[in-house]
Parts: sequence; C-alpha cells; structure tokens
Amino acid sequence: MSRENFNDLLVFLAVAREKSFTRAAIKLGSSQSALSHTMRTLEARLGVRLLDRTTRSVSLTEAGRRLFDSVGPRFDDIESDLAAVIELGEKPAGTIRITAIDHIIDTVLWPRLRPVLAANPDLHIELSADYRLVDIAAERFDIGVRYGDQVELDMIAVRLSPDIPTAIVGAPSYFALRPVPATPQDLLKHNCIGLRLAGGGRYAWELADGERKVQARVTGQAMFTGAYQMLHAAIDGAGLAFLTMDLVQDALADGRLVQVMPDWCPPFPGIHAYYSSRRHPTRAFTTVMDALRAGAADQEKSISQSASLPLR
Repeated sequence: MSRENFNDLLVFLAVAREKSFTRAAIKLGSSQSALSHTMRTLEARLGVRLLDRTTRSVSLTEAGRRLFDSVGPRFDDIESDLAAVIELGEKPAGTIRITAIDHIIDTVLWPRLRPVLAANPDLHIELSADYRLVDIAAERFDIGVRYGDQVELDMIAVRLSPDIPTAIVGAPSYFALRPVPATPQDLLKHNCIGLRLAGGGRYAWELADGERKVQARVTGQAMFTGAYQMLHAAIDGAGLAFLTMDLVQDALADGRLVQVMPDWCPPFPGIHAYYSSRRHPTRAFTTVMDALRAGAADQEKSISQSASLPLR
C-alpha cells in the first residue's frame, strides 16, 4: 500500500473505534459520505469487506477485526512517538481528551483548565459531555472524570473534590398543591423528575438515613438525560428532583426551590479524575492534571459553604 493511502487506514480505524460513520466523521472533521466513499475504495483495493453495515450499526468483519488488531496498535505507537518528540519542546503541546458529565465540566473542569489554555497556546483540550460510564481506553480518552464510586478499579484515580452533598428539591408552587414528603415511601405519591440512564433504565434515587439505605424507584411525568434540564424543570414546578447541592444552592438561596427530606440525602463520593496506569505522562497530560488538582481546595470550600445553607 502506497503512503498516500495511509489516510484510508486512519479512516478505517476511526470508524471501527466509533462504530459509527457519523461519529467518526465528526471526530475527523469530514463528512459521512466522504468516509463511506473512502471505506468502499479501501475494501475494493484490499478485495475483502472490512465492515458490516446496517441502518443502525457498524461492526467489524473477521478481516476487519484482524486488520484493526494489527494496524491499530502500530498507529498508536506512532502517535506516542510523535507525542514524545513534541515533549522535547519547551511548552506543553498536543490534545488532551477528557470525558465528564455536563455540570462537572461547567463547574469543576472548565474553570480550572481555562487559564491553562491561555498560558499554553499549543495545548488543546477536548471536553466531551457524557453520562455513560465511558471506557476511556477503548474510546481513546486521556482522562475520565466521574464520581468516585464510578471509577474502574484498574485505573489511577485522583480526587478532585470532597464528597458532594445532595438534596431533594421542589418549587414553592409545587408544594402549594401537595404535602411535603417525609420518607422515601411518601415520594411514591409525588411527581418526581427522572434521569434516563445511558443503558435505557431510569435512575433510582440512592437515599440513606444513617444505616438505612433505600433505592427509591420514583416515577413522574418528566424525564431527562441531563442534570441541568432536571434542575430547570424543578424550578418550573414540574416535580421533585434529586440533585447535587452545587447545582441547586443558588435556587435554594433565593427561594426558587425548597429542600425536603435532608436526613435522607447522603453525599455522593467525591469527583475523581482517572486514567490508565499504562499511560505515558506527557508534558501536556501532566500540565492538565496539575491544573485539575490545584483547584481542589477551592472546590472543597465551595461545597462546604453550600452544605451549610439554611433549609427553607
């Protein structure tokens, strides 16, 4: 295969990893039709089908799997070698990809990383908002950021915050027509705003009063896939929401929301950044991790203050 055809292999690797022409096109900054044409050309040149395509999914054939397992690590090695050469420069350079849920990106990651980008013009950071438990190795992320109980055991984890207080909240307009709940059983009589998990299930509220732990399988009219939308729905009076205190503290302070059942709201494990123990720590990676660690004290102070808000 001539050198100019190496780009065809990069397209194949992107589609194989993403299992989607659409996602691969977004990642490569190309069009879906261009990638499809490239793959058809590559398969015709090799004389074998590499991908099985349906209207809903893309999977590897036996030949595709063999090519992916053989060629993929070699391109990874090339990328690592290039990163090592870049590291010989005086300043951090390259791209660091991070996966986290949306409000952690807004409240924890971006405030800590924004000054780093300003100080390092050759450094690039990609922040991907996702509620799935992402396999960072398989999806080629450098860092994952999740609550501590969601971190895989074989990863190196760095705590970025103390444990996060939680709250069950509703708008005054909601409680004007309904009694205030006092127990998890009472929640079954209320309109509770739901969170749809990536696998399709509905998140069960993880409540606890001391040693008593309950997974409250609440129901309600509104369901979302993100915490911000749940917050806005609660403020609008659509029902009760179970959220972290950092999301609701402003609305509690100005009276748009009311907290109920505080004794049943345990803290979530602190936010952790995690990465593979086999990862080579480049200068860009170290710079990003140092910035994420540096803001932990400020985050702890903010969470401590929000936890001390008076109940309304």
